Amino acid sequence: MDGELGDFLRSRRARIRPEEVGLPSYGRRRVPGLRREEVAQLAGVSVDYYVRLEQGRGPGGPSRTRSGGVSDAVLDAIARVLRLDGAEREYLRAVARPRRQAAGGPTGPGVRQAAGGPAGPGVRPGVRLILDGLDRNPAYVLDHRMTVLAWNALADAVLGFDGTGPEERSLPRRTFLDPASRDLYPDWTAIAEQTVAHLRLQAGHHPGDAALGELVGELTRASEDFRRLWADHLVKPCDHGVKRLRHPVAGLLTLPYETLTVPSAPDQTIVAYAPEPGSETAERLALLGSWATSHSA
Repeated sequence: MDGELGDFLRSRRARIRPEEVGLPSYGRRRVPGLRREEVAQLAGVSVDYYVRLEQGRGPGGPSRTRSGGVSDAVLDAIARVLRLDGAEREYLRAVARPRRQAAGGPTGPGVRQAAGGPAGPGVRPGVRLILDGLDRNPAYVLDHRMTVLAWNALADAVLGFDGTGPEERSLPRRTFLDPASRDLYPDWTAIAEQTVAHLRLQAGHHPGDAALGELVGELTRASEDFRRLWADHLVKPCDHGVKRLRHPVAGLLTLPYETLTVPSAPDQTIVAYAPEPGSETAERLALLGSWATSHSA
């Protein structure tokens, strides 16, 4: 995923017309949006500095921090000029100042890997108990690659995790490589965009994760939709929202969801679907839970 910083900056300055920031639009432009020198002017840095930053050639000078990274002031100025939102600012900082991987790399000790079994390695027993205690809420644990590590019975009844391997529990793979996902999600396009935007945000925070890079490469080669969306440089966390699912037994489910970070494992999140009590979806989930219990007995 080399060149992420430059690709991201180019994609964002292409969104902004000169007149939107008070600059005259003159001359023939090879690409839409702001030129590099215009971004530099508005951000208050030299053109050479900005060009080197966008090209990934390590700008030098007083705007670097003692640790060698680009300063907060410069990143904030560029974010202001490019009108970045909160998630995009977070991503800009992550790719401009990539954190060092611990010894052993992203697959070394202490890193949670998806594997077989409903509990998953590295998922604390207390988290397992929380999942099981949510008997009216489908819930599961995701790692930063969006692979499901653990789940409760109702989540399995809704999404079918039991008996599957890590690759089959990869939400990006399910979304883009499994044709059934387009039937499962009536709003598939929105789900696909959210998946890519969250995956890119995670890629910015884990620049040395070889498995994550391999996942992006696999999806880029195998899915034209993923390739197009990844090239758009969408950046957004999937921390809450609403998903609609068309279940073969329960029918259409409208599922608001919330995510919670596991403090002892910051790369893990609990995703819990929480339909309004008394709603049609809540009633259908209750029936689905009863149906799943009777068929597993």
